[in-house]
Amino acid sequence: MAKFLSIRDAVANNLKHGDSVAFEGFTHLIPHAAAHEVIRQGFKDLTVMRMTPDIIYDQLIGMGMVKKMIFSFAGNPGVGLLRRVRDAVENQWPHALEVEEHSHAAMANAYEAGAAGLPCAVFRGYLGAELAKVNANIKSIICPFTGEKLAAVPALRPDVTFIHAQKADRKGNVLIEGILGVQKEAVLAAKRAVITVEEVVDDLDTHTNACILPHWTIAAICVVPGGAHPSYASGYYDRDNVNYIEWDAIAADREKFLAWMDKHVLKAPPEIFAERVRHLRASA
Repeated sequence: MAKFLSIRDAVANNLKHGDSVAFEGFTHLIPHAAAHEVIRQGFKDLTVMRMTPDIIYDQLIGMGMVKKMIFSFAGNPGVGLLRRVRDAVENQWPHALEVEEHSHAAMANAYEAGAAGLPCAVFRGYLGAELAKVNANIKSIICPFTGEKLAAVPALRPDVTFIHAQKADRKGNVLIEGILGVQKEAVLAAKRAVITVEEVVDDLDTHTNACILPHWTIAAICVVPGGAHPSYASGYYDRDNVNYIEWDAIAADREKFLAWMDKHVLKAPPEIFAERVRHLRASA
């Protein structure tokens, strides 16, 4: 049953050192506020997973919080490299990072298998690809019915999944609208799910086939207006492209990165996101 908590309490109550954790959102509704609170609380030895890791993973890894990343394509969308991720892989700074790389199809199927309570995902994929040479978790099996060679990867079952969404009702049901990645599957696959939302309403007032996450699938809901910024929340604010562009230069230098994190994340209270969204709405 979902509890309405502050972002600080929701993170403290649901995440611990050494957990596996997913921060999901596909360009849209990326849970920046939740990731920043995880950074403020200083968790260590995390195994993080995500389709298309971007800035928040660069920040988590750069702050030395991650021991392993399970992913498909890593980059700063529309800009280029994840500089802190590359530094960790190439130079072990701030420490070594284990990576497990997959295709998008493998990650999506692995989350779905986790949501279904299955041990692995079986799908058509990786034919002619060489990722299996560097990833021991990519296997092949023979279909017992057709004899076809299929790919298999372990199911993803994060200890905690964090996502951002537009609305929750007072019963704790959550509505997600717009572009969806694997948010639904990542929530259903997780042992615990923490969801930040733009607002709480009396009635979700939605349409047929909308993505509704029922309250019994959620551990905690946190009202964090602007919680996806600099990503966007459809119907609330646009993507802050300038922020993504500026990040490349910030992350390229270790000292500049640490100074930025100290000012904008470590010393910034969670309430800063409400001020950011007021600014975004004012400039829209």
